[in-house]
Amino acid sequence: MKVIGFNASPRKDGNTFRLVNTVLGELEKAGIETELVQIGGRKIQGCIACYKCFENKDRRCAVTQDMLNDCLEKMIAADGMILGSPTYFANMSADLKALIDRAGLVAKANGEMFRRKVGAAVVAVRRAGSVHTFDSINHFFTIGQMIIPGSSYWNMGIGLDKGDVDKDEEGLQTMKTLGRNMAWLLKKINA
Repeated sequence: MKVIGFNASPRKDGNTFRLVNTVLGELEKAGIETELVQIGGRKIQGCIACYKCFENKDRRCAVTQDMLNDCLEKMIAADGMILGSPTYFANMSADLKALIDRAGLVAKANGEMFRRKVGAAVVAVRRAGSVHTFDSINHFFTIGQMIIPGSSYWNMGIGLDKGDVDKDEEGLQTMKTLGRNMAWLLKKINA
C-alpha cells in the first residue's frame, strides 16, 4: 500500500510540511509506503475548461507544461492521498486549488478513477479559516467517491512562522491520530 502526500505551501519545510509529515510518519510506522510531493510554489496552472480529458480519456490533462500529469500518475498509483495546504484568506492555496480542479476533472472524465481511495485533508493556519479550507479539500474527496478517515479533531495545526506548529500539541496529536486511523482504514479496505 502507498499514500502520496502533497504539500501545497510554498514553504517547503514550513508548517504544512511538518503536519503532513507527521501523518506520513504514522503511516510509515504501520508499514505503509509514503511519498511527499512539493507542489506549493511550483505554479500549477488552473483548469482551462478545454474538456480534452473527456475526449482523450487517457488519464491525463491536455495541459502539459507543468507538473500536473506527474501528480496524476502518483495519485492513480496510490491507495490514499493527503492534500496539505496553508490557509490563505480562509481557503486553500492556489496551487492546491489548481491540482484539485484539474485532477478532479480528469478523474471524472476517466470513470471516477479516485473512487474508493482514501483521502485526508491537512491544514495549517495562523488563527482562523481552517475549517473552511478543511471542508473545501474534503469536497474534492467526497465528489470523487473517496473515503475520508476521521481524527480526534479537525485536521489542522496552528502556527504562523516556520516550525510554530511544533508547539501545537493538540494539532500534532490530531495528525498522529489521523495517520493511525488512515493506516487502519487502508488495511481494512485492502484486506
